[in-house]
Amino acid sequence: MVTKQVELIYPTNLIKEPVIYKMAKTLDVVFNIRRAKVTTRTGEIVLELQAPDAATMDKAIKFLTEKGITVEPVTHSTLES
Repeated sequence: MVTKQVELIYPTNLIKEPVIYKMAKTLDVVFNIRRAKVTTRTGEIVLELQAPDAATMDKAIKFLTEKGITVEPVTHSTLES
């Protein structure tokens, strides 16, 4: 099992779309929302992802980026803010 924490930054047009849900239904990935800040203009979510292997994890991140979401690795300071 591979676990990774990432920060997702949503553009305005995707805020109301269930992109994380669709990723989890399409791929064998479990997600846990660690922190979220969503407004009418932007969405920022710290997400913990679990996948059976690194290839599936890469596919999950690619799924999100292809939808238009910026995916960045979580740093210690990201979790504290």
